[in-house]
Amino acid sequence: MTLDFSVKGKLKIRMDDYVKNMLEDFPVKFNKHSKQETPAGNDLLEAGKGKLPNAEYRQIFHTTVARGLYVSKRARLDIHPTITILASRVREPTESDWKKCVRMMRYLLCTSLYHLTLSAESLRVMKWMIDASFAVHPDFKSHTGGSLSFGGGAAQVMSKKQKLNSRSSTEAELIAVDDVVTMILWMKLFMEWQGYLIEKNILYQDNKSAILLEENGGKSAGKRSRAINIRFFFITDQVEKGNVKIEYCPTNDMIADFMTKPLQGEKFRKFRDLILGPQE
Repeated sequence: MTLDFSVKGKLKIRMDDYVKNMLEDFPVKFNKHSKQETPAGNDLLEAGKGKLPNAEYRQIFHTTVARGLYVSKRARLDIHPTITILASRVREPTESDWKKCVRMMRYLLCTSLYHLTLSAESLRVMKWMIDASFAVHPDFKSHTGGSLSFGGGAAQVMSKKQKLNSRSSTEAELIAVDDVVTMILWMKLFMEWQGYLIEKNILYQDNKSAILLEENGGKSAGKRSRAINIRFFFITDQVEKGNVKIEYCPTNDMIADFMTKPLQGEKFRKFRDLILGPQE
């Protein structure tokens, strides 16, 4: 991993050689003219089909996903949602899982020099974006996505299958906040121990009903949401204490959407560029 401080005010995190070694060790060799614009197709979250009969390929799948997980947490946040799903399939990978892995590796070949570029408008203002895709898994559980930015690039990301089934998109958004809130509070304390007093800790969401519940707690709970466990109103206490402020973000600007499902086309490129920062 290379940490490049050559440009004032920016940190570039590169793992070019790491990605190159991944591609060299992968048994499928791609044509140098291969093209793959996204790391995953719309079928990423679907249940796998057809068992991989070859034990060697199952081991290769496991190793590739593990190495991908390492790089997706550091320099290649753009493959993190794909790796999150593939990592849940390493025990019994299927033929379709293998094809998804091959697609991701082809994407890495086409973007082998991509890296993470971080910059900050202010180290005293943290901007979190949290989103959820409702009932997208085969067992109808939802998926949480989150990202943190100080200005340019994402300093933290999360892509996680929710552990509970929800009855509505609003409930899924509440669960998503609960999934990320520990990280939100920990990062605030971490930055303050580094000497940067956090003036604003902003949590952006695109669901106004969820925002009302989080700001008002049980006061805004209707018949459909009364059964939600009280722990999902923990965020209400944090809002009242001033540890976090919740603001609305239009869906088209919700970067965390990138971490909840496999985006395609212009929306994928737009959010990828915001998450990774400029590719100079």
